[in-house]
Amino acid sequence: MTRETGPLTIAIDGPSGSGKSSVSKAVAAELGVGYLDTGAMYRALTWWCLDQGVDLTDEGAVVAAAEVLPLELSTDPQDQRVVVGGTDVTAEIRTTAISSEVSKVATNTGVRPILQQAQRDRMAAIARETGGVVAEGRDITTVVAPDALVRLLLTASEEARLRRRSAEVHGSADEEAIAATRDQVLRRDRDDSAVSQFTVAADGVVTVDTSDLDFDESVEAVLAVVASLAGHARD
Repeated sequence: MTRETGPLTIAIDGPSGSGKSSVSKAVAAELGVGYLDTGAMYRALTWWCLDQGVDLTDEGAVVAAAEVLPLELSTDPQDQRVVVGGTDVTAEIRTTAISSEVSKVATNTGVRPILQQAQRDRMAAIARETGGVVAEGRDITTVVAPDALVRLLLTASEEARLRRRSAEVHGSADEEAIAATRDQVLRRDRDDSAVSQFTVAADGVVTVDTSDLDFDESVEAVLAVVASLAGHARD
C-alpha cells in the first residue's frame, strides 16, 4: 500500500503483553507491507554480547558491540528470522535467559542512539522495498519515527498483559504461570521506562486498549485507525 505522498509508515509502541508484536505482524501482513521488530534488535545484541563474552554491565563494551553487530532481520511478517553472525537465533532470543538480561542492553544510553538510527535506516529501506512498514517497539512513536503517518500506543491492563505473556511463555495462564511471569514482565517495563516512554501516548499518538479485545478484534481496531489516518492523509 503506497500512498500518493509516499510509503505507508506505521509506528506502534506498547508494554509487554499488550499484543503489539502479534498485532503488528498481522497488520503488516493484511496491508502487504514489511515489518520491523525493534525489540528483536536489542535481544539480538544481548545474545551477541553473551556469545562473545561481553560483560553486559560494561556499558562501553556493549556500545562497541552494538556498533559492529552483524545482524540480519527478515521483513516478512509471516516469516520472522533473526540471524546474528551467521547463526539463526530467532528462537533463542525469546528464551528466559535473554529476556532476563535484555534490559541491561536496552537501558544502556550509549546503545540506544546506535540502534535507533539503525531502526530508522531499516524502516526507510523496508518502506522503499515493500511500499510501507509497520515498526513496533517502545520508543518508535516518539524517538525513532515521530513523523510516521500512523502512530499508535497499544496498551492493556496489567492483568491482561500478564495473562497473555504467561500463555505465550508457559502455555498456561493459571495462577502459578502468571506468578512465574510477573517479575519478568513488570521488571522489564519498569527498567525500560527509565529510558523510554511507552505507557502514556505522546501528542498525536492514538491509544488502542486491547484489555477486553481478542486478537482479531485488536487487529481490526488497529486497521481501523490506519484506514482513518491514511484516508485523511489522502484528502
